[in-house]
Amino acid sequence: MRFSPPLTPATLIQRYKRFLADVRLADGSNATAHVANSGKMLGLDAPGSTVWLAPGTGKLAWSLKFVETPTSWAGVDTHAPNKLVAEALAARALPQFAAFPHVRAEVKYGEASRVDFLLTDDAGRRCWLEIKNVHLCRTAGLAEFPDCEAARSARHLRELSAMVEAGDRAAALFVIQRADCTTFRPAADLDPAFAKAFDEARAAGVEMHAHACVMSPEALVLGGAIAI
Repeated sequence: MRFSPPLTPATLIQRYKRFLADVRLADGSNATAHVANSGKMLGLDAPGSTVWLAPGTGKLAWSLKFVETPTSWAGVDTHAPNKLVAEALAARALPQFAAFPHVRAEVKYGEASRVDFLLTDDAGRRCWLEIKNVHLCRTAGLAEFPDCEAARSARHLRELSAMVEAGDRAAALFVIQRADCTTFRPAADLDPAFAKAFDEARAAGVEMHAHACVMSPEALVLGGAIAI
């Protein structure tokens, strides 16, 4: 996913009301940026942090994409992972799903939910694929999800389990918008219910995958798989 024009650096003044952040631009002026993230952004909202902005597409002039940490940039735009995975699926760049050439997004299933992607092969076999954005890293090299209570994500895992029980494949892909993590696990201390749902879904046959990312002012690229 390329950024055109390249992202603009700024300094975070404060994040507030979940979806807003005040920033100071390089010319010394202040602006308000949209933050496409409803979570806590644990560890990524410290005033004074360097952030990277894209031109806004709505009422605000800017959209916040990355926050710099001492070891990596961290992507906080929760819409970006679906775009990355859509590109990777179109390019057949995810070997674990290469058997499914047909891709549909936002298909209704489960308890009034929409799966991120429904993959099918020429014989009509199906794989239900949910995408989760990950940016939390509290221990060197370890990515964790979620960074706050995530009841909706736990429900998605239960719904994927039901698809496996019905005879389909189902998978969750955790897109780690960081470049400093080599392993992934659920953040059981922050959301025990999600961690329980994760373990139960995995035991039921839901496939769990995690991929890191490569980030720059010019592009966000889905990287290689990491251990779970």
